[in-house]
Amino acid sequence: MSVSRKLSALAAGAVALTLALAGCGGSDDKAADGGPLQEVNFGYIADYNGTSLLAIANDQKLWQQHGLKASTKVFTNGPLQIQALGTGDLDFGYIGPGAFWLPASGQAKVIAINTLGNADRVIARSGTTSIDQLRGKTVGVPEGTSGDMILTLALQKAGMSKSDVKVVNMDASTIVSAFASKKIDAAGFWYPAIGTIKKQVPDLTELAKNSDFEAQVSFPTAFVAGNDVVSGQKGKTEKTIAVLRDAMAYRSANPDESIELTAKMLNVPVGQVKADAGNVKVLSVDELDAKTKDGTIDKWLNGMADYFVQAGKLKSKTDPKTYYTGDLFTAARSGSVAK
Repeated sequence: MSVSRKLSALAAGAVALTLALAGCGGSDDKAADGGPLQEVNFGYIADYNGTSLLAIANDQKLWQQHGLKASTKVFTNGPLQIQALGTGDLDFGYIGPGAFWLPASGQAKVIAINTLGNADRVIARSGTTSIDQLRGKTVGVPEGTSGDMILTLALQKAGMSKSDVKVVNMDASTIVSAFASKKIDAAGFWYPAIGTIKKQVPDLTELAKNSDFEAQVSFPTAFVAGNDVVSGQKGKTEKTIAVLRDAMAYRSANPDESIELTAKMLNVPVGQVKADAGNVKVLSVDELDAKTKDGTIDKWLNGMADYFVQAGKLKSKTDPKTYYTGDLFTAARSGSVAK
């Protein structure tokens, strides 16, 4: 399931990214007001979308400013983080568009919309120039992710379904190696991991991309929280949203520095993250506030719900207000860190 997005084949080899611990925000034991820090367990995906705000929060000591101490843990997709939220192993996490059906089905809350993505592709081997040429061929996809989503949309547009191809559910790291070794003919996948594949298969073809379907559905990414965290730890939730808002303000005002901080946290070349960021539409805090209040984000979520119902992920559409805590997002107290 919407296991949303991207292992980062950003790191060398792009295979061993499992659950490595990354750093904490703020090294002091006291909050800015002298009080104790609340512990926050935060999951993320190792790409620009999933990492940039955490990298900024660490560098700018935003956690400590808001009375928090964050332990961050990298995951290969969104659905795994939703599971960890459900078991209490995480308080907060990050998902791509493919995993939005999980909060829509009541398994988590969306506490902040992050960006609009354009990194997903259906890729195939040289010589395959259209989706209908995939009939009967083996297609790798991480089930429930945005890669799954782009594949399903592309097949539908071509008048096909998954039954017309041989779909193999694979972890993102496995797709990188399977495509390079010719074990699969095509994949529903994403950048920056596709960039890693291109180093070994430079003549691959891209058969579909997010922008092909922008009239039908948007592809937001988001930060999510456990249901019990939102209902039982409102103060921690509000502080975490405030951190994200401050980091968003910094990212909008300092795009180059944000890319550099992300590269540093991921320990990858700056150019690699810059290319990844090129597939992202960054949304400012003001834009997100306005789009929350005027119903635009509800429209995005409803459009995605239509897709998930059609794809069999949801039985019926759910009112976005039941899982997007837009009121908490717009009300969260943030500081001024944009420099």
